[in-house]
Amino acid sequence: MSHRSSFVLLWLLAIATTALFASLGFWQLGREHEKQSMLDAAAQVLTTRAVHSLAAAADPARVDDYDWAVGRGEFDARPELLLDNQQRDGRVGVRAYRIFLPEQGGPLLVDLGWLPLPGDRTLPAVPRPGGEIELRGLLAPPPSTGISLGRGLMRTDHGWLLTRVDMPAIAAATGLSVPLAPRVLRLDPAMDLGFERDLELLANTLPPAKHRGYAVQWFGLALTVLATALVLTFRRSRSPR
Repeated sequence: MSHRSSFVLLWLLAIATTALFASLGFWQLGREHEKQSMLDAAAQVLTTRAVHSLAAAADPARVDDYDWAVGRGEFDARPELLLDNQQRDGRVGVRAYRIFLPEQGGPLLVDLGWLPLPGDRTLPAVPRPGGEIELRGLLAPPPSTGISLGRGLMRTDHGWLLTRVDMPAIAAATGLSVPLAPRVLRLDPAMDLGFERDLELLANTLPPAKHRGYAVQWFGLALTVLATALVLTFRRSRSPR
């Protein structure tokens, strides 16, 4: 291969690599802004706590939004659903959900909180709270599903084990005749019901600052590649022919 061909190949590779690293940096910045907007929106709702009906969980115009909701109803007799791989204070566990039937609106999932898993991964039972009850909490999108592979849920001795919260799959597997609301009710931690919980939105994923840090790293790599190509080009131009 001639020196000229090697020079052209070097720059094509450098440009392609720089563009790739830069695009990853911009993607990380996009994730930072997206998550920060989400946190800001939820914080405003939690500050004002303007009350909505639980029926708002099914509003198709607000599937990605947050609302403070209150309503009466009862928990469905269907068994619990446990979301796997949920960490809390460095401990591994599951997040417990049950289906709730409000007086107004269709069925929705209620986040009852976090439960630890023992070393043998014996899944905990989640008793159904009986009778009519008033719930309050934050209506929020379900946890991010990431890459969706397979059905996302499997039957257990007590209920269902989830790898992601997939509303249509849950409704089909549990035999609901109507769709589940696309948003989840995250119970007010002050309620004397359920298990360990808070209203932290990013407990099992990266916060905005982490995405910003990764963006800086990707942009740094892009600049390093470009600087290396410039140095090699400068040395080539000064070398004797």
